[in-house]
Amino acid sequence: MLNNPFLPGFTARYVDVAATRLRVFEAGDGPLVVLAHGLGGAASNWLVVAPALAERCRVQVPELPGHGGSSALPAPVLTLDAYADRLAALVDEPAIVVGHSLGGVVAIRLALRHPARVRGVVLAGSAGISSGTRRSQRALALASLIQPGKRIAPLRRVISGDAFLREAVFRFVSVADPRGLDPRIAEAFLAGSALHTGVADASDALVRTDPLHDLEDLRCPALVLHGARDRQVPLRDAFEYARVLDAPLRVIADCGHLLIGERPRAVVHAILELLDGIGDVEELPRDGELVG
Repeated sequence: MLNNPFLPGFTARYVDVAATRLRVFEAGDGPLVVLAHGLGGAASNWLVVAPALAERCRVQVPELPGHGGSSALPAPVLTLDAYADRLAALVDEPAIVVGHSLGGVVAIRLALRHPARVRGVVLAGSAGISSGTRRSQRALALASLIQPGKRIAPLRRVISGDAFLREAVFRFVSVADPRGLDPRIAEAFLAGSALHTGVADASDALVRTDPLHDLEDLRCPALVLHGARDRQVPLRDAFEYARVLDAPLRVIADCGHLLIGERPRAVVHAILELLDGIGDVEELPRDGELVG
């Protein structure tokens, strides 16, 4: 099904890239903003952020390989570079790339490997630095094995509509106030999990990818966003990203790891501020084949 009830007004299409079929949703006109979701996420995670940005921008919301309606990679990969290369094939003009959690590391690799296609990067609760620790590896491996999101997705309406059940489910992913989470946003985060086919591969690639490798070579503007109460990705990781990138850091008060759902308007405001600071779009130069 191409239509996404959580992204009304967005047109969906499938793009075949290097033996992988990607599903991407698009709406709006203006400078391009690409929104990359996190591990176990989907396009529906951007329920509030994407439509708000589409009022001023052309917005692309791809689903990473093995997530949502996108097919899994044809074979396991060593790092997230293969994910970044496939996203690069969708980008037909210089873009602001916003990455949440896993998507933050993908955004970094995209900007480093295809700099002509990235005008700026926003790291929203970006994973990566602590993902290689043994504790994180065990947690990611367990989550990939159990796939709790996929198991409870059929019950998403019941869970999202009940404050007690939201508490039980979303406390696990470090939401600061699960009971106060908008039920529609809660449902949007649960909805995409039902179709996942390659979360374990993405998890493995995440722990193998060093996000700080070559990070000092990133030349585009960057902005780091992080929830003050994020217990899934520690705040010290955000400080390290900001230090290495020499980028501003915005810590969002009373917010956990799902900041794009917990404080979506603060995220939108930050993205637009970065976009306004960068200025006019430049023509995208040709740089040959995108995906090897």
